[in-house]
Amino acid sequence: MDVVDIIRSKRDGSELSDGAIDWVIAAYTRGEVAEEQMSALLMAIFFVGLTPQELNRWTAAMIASGERLSFPGLGRPTTDKHSTGGVGDKITLPLTPIVAACGAAVPQLSGRGLGHTGGTLDKLESIRGWRASISNEEMRAQLRDVGAVVCAAGAGLAPADRKLYALRDVTATVESIPLIASSIMSKKIAEGTSALVLDVKVGVGAFMKSRERARELATTMVGLGSAHGVNTVALLTAMDTPLGLTAGNALEVAESLEVLAGGGPADVVELTLALAREMLAACGLTGGKDPADAIADGSAMDSWNAMIRAQGGDPAAPLPVAPHRHEVVASSSGRVVRVDALAVGVAAWRLGAGRARKEDAVSFGAGVQMHAKPGDIVTAGSPLFTLHADDEARFDRALDALTGAVDIAAFDAAWSKPALLLERVGA
Repeated sequence: MDVVDIIRSKRDGSELSDGAIDWVIAAYTRGEVAEEQMSALLMAIFFVGLTPQELNRWTAAMIASGERLSFPGLGRPTTDKHSTGGVGDKITLPLTPIVAACGAAVPQLSGRGLGHTGGTLDKLESIRGWRASISNEEMRAQLRDVGAVVCAAGAGLAPADRKLYALRDVTATVESIPLIASSIMSKKIAEGTSALVLDVKVGVGAFMKSRERARELATTMVGLGSAHGVNTVALLTAMDTPLGLTAGNALEVAESLEVLAGGGPADVVELTLALAREMLAACGLTGGKDPADAIADGSAMDSWNAMIRAQGGDPAAPLPVAPHRHEVVASSSGRVVRVDALAVGVAAWRLGAGRARKEDAVSFGAGVQMHAKPGDIVTAGSPLFTLHADDEARFDRALDALTGAVDIAAFDAAWSKPALLLERVGA
């Protein structure tokens, strides 16, 4: 094979053969294709796209670049969820133990935050002693004994994606739907789950700003899952407003615990239960315990505690608290009609809750606490946000991000609650 011929072929709009795709992915993973050559191929794909056959084979080659997990002998079906990322998106935390309490096994491989979107592993690492890295053997044992695992993907899982992801980030090819879909689905298929529910975010705080692009991504990923034997469905969900009332690591863990205890913000509860029911249906567990009942009878909280302890964490330990706080108040009275998700995410990032580069450290206590969401009535001088930071010097840039982030209309202004669940894609 000649990588230059492959680049030229895709650049000129031709369909790549299965053999060409298999070779270029394997050779790049081994370091035999130069970074600049793969960069050129990614840019050609960005502009020309991949046919369904090409995309299926590209994804299969990425899966084949490493190991593929399997979980025989668990005595319960496996099901998982993936979110494309948003602000205040803590759903994995309550969702995983709830689904486990309803009889499924959830092998949840998660990631870290980058930029304005938070990462599940960062949130969980705010719990004293909890560790993200566990062996495949530990993962299987925990799924058998507890039914729930949230951990980092091992280095052996889809290593081609690890290299391609970093390259896409520095070559302005991140937004390509075929490349997004193959990146997400190669890891999820290699993970070994039998069923998968995708939460595809739409709006200003999401990577997919338009519903049309989100639908295209969802449809592409559902097709890939089905082609590789994973029962896959997707929900398009709104991300113009942050989820819940917190954006930050320990802040979001605390809010997740409120949900597991039977409280928590209504939008977090609504989305958690909707995804839990989809996950149970996708793996064939219908007619059993309902996710709402798992919260009410305490079994979901028991599952959470067991999951955290199994990975070395202390579920009773106090969560980190940032030493400095700054309150942002309403400048006028009226009804809140908009809270900009991207602005809140950027503010939390600037406070220290997120990172600009993968190697950056995060502050577990930093973040944004919201006191009003769209539909709420506020008075001039009442709190809109509380900012949490380890360093007071971070407040100014976070406040810059929040300038214009909230719209307050007259008390009698017409307002209707926007839908959180927008659309379902799949069987």
